[in-house]
Amino acid sequence: MPEIPVADLVAAVRALRRASVLVVGDAMLDRYVYGTVKRISPEAPVPVLAVEREVAMPGGAGNVVRNLTALGAAVAFVSVVGDDQAGSDLTGLIGGQPGVEPWLLVQGGRHTTTKTRFIANGQHMLRADQEVVQGIHPRLADRMVKIAGDAVAATTVLVLSDYGKGVLDGTTAKRLIDAAHAAGRPVVVDPKGRDYSRYAGADLITPNRAELAEATGLPVDTEEAILDAMRTLQQAHDFRAVLVTRSEDGMTLLEDGRIHHFPAEAEEVHDVSGAGDTVVSTLSAGMAAGLKLPVAARLANIAAGIVVGKVGTAVAREEELLEALTPERGALRKVMNRSAALEQVERWRRRGWRIGFTNGCFDLLHPGHVHLLEQARSWCDRLVVGLNTDASVKRLKGPARPIQSEAARAAVLASLATVDCVTLFDEDTPIELIRELRPDVLVKGSDYTVEQVVGGNIVLDYGGQVKLAELLPGNSTTATVARIKG
Repeated sequence: MPEIPVADLVAAVRALRRASVLVVGDAMLDRYVYGTVKRISPEAPVPVLAVEREVAMPGGAGNVVRNLTALGAAVAFVSVVGDDQAGSDLTGLIGGQPGVEPWLLVQGGRHTTTKTRFIANGQHMLRADQEVVQGIHPRLADRMVKIAGDAVAATTVLVLSDYGKGVLDGTTAKRLIDAAHAAGRPVVVDPKGRDYSRYAGADLITPNRAELAEATGLPVDTEEAILDAMRTLQQAHDFRAVLVTRSEDGMTLLEDGRIHHFPAEAEEVHDVSGAGDTVVSTLSAGMAAGLKLPVAARLANIAAGIVVGKVGTAVAREEELLEALTPERGALRKVMNRSAALEQVERWRRRGWRIGFTNGCFDLLHPGHVHLLEQARSWCDRLVVGLNTDASVKRLKGPARPIQSEAARAAVLASLATVDCVTLFDEDTPIELIRELRPDVLVKGSDYTVEQVVGGNIVLDYGGQVKLAELLPGNSTTATVARIKG
């Protein structure tokens, strides 16, 4: 296909915010248990994981929802959970995401699918699954189809995220496709299993290479074999388009008899889990925003390259897509929202790097600031700077401040070699940000005592350090402003 101009792709990324998508499928709970291994158990020849923290997030179709909200799309989500603690946790996590209208139905006696991954020193040790793989109760399926049939009229695209756990069993998928088409809405399917007749008539289906072989019974070991299998699948079930994800070989799209190939975008692959969800999410958001399918597929390919460079089930955000398209933004890549900063810190921590944190208004950058940041960076491998928003500065210092906007202050900080990440906080203090980041080293100026440093007790309690940086006399923004005013 002809090369798409970068300006058009940037506009396409920004258009994703207009998307409105309905997702129906198997919701799961992904748990991550992190720790360190320093000894072997005396009870058996197995490593002992000293647990340091646990993280839970939506998985399966829930991860499709996460990816869509990361792109700024509005999402309605219909699924089924069990009447257990995992179901309750998952409901809270889904409901806590911005722009999501959740319809999570509860089936008594059903076990919510939960995948628990144990990770030590950045290495995946074990995964433990708890699930019941069977169709949901017929009455519950009827209710789910009714809710989805009403919701599809208020959205632009229907996504069926099938993980084979029972939510889309039997005729449910076909009924949902018929309801969407009756409302004039296209359907995107992330399939499972061998019987693709359940998805007949879908507008786009997105198997990976192994799933394509399983569904068609055909070889997929060469370029031509893959294309033959795609055409066979499309014709057998009247799909408008087929997109096959091919791991390190990128993606191939078959639409209206035309073939579009997208080479892999990833520079570094750390974890491929969830990449298929990212592809489906970006494609469906693009379709909902009115993009042509090859353009949406191009963005999906870039998004997949972003998430496989992260560890764990991850998402690709609008700013990351823009960064990938316009790498000349340089230092501004260090300026991240809180979610992106947390992900970045997690990647650094898995490499064994010490994370440092300091904070302030940094209204007029002066030698005192530079000296503090240099000291802070010398005590860690990566330094995160928490920056007060404009509203926060006004509350702390009065209506005449800040002198520079938060965007300007963040850009100046990001230009310093000693700073690895800048993230804003709107609260009066950074205590919540410190709780979430869990830095190994917390740094403030020596005009404080350790006891006075906000968040110092939190960092000390989990074994971190609080460092007091030497100050340069006579350097402060307040003093500078006073001198300017005479």
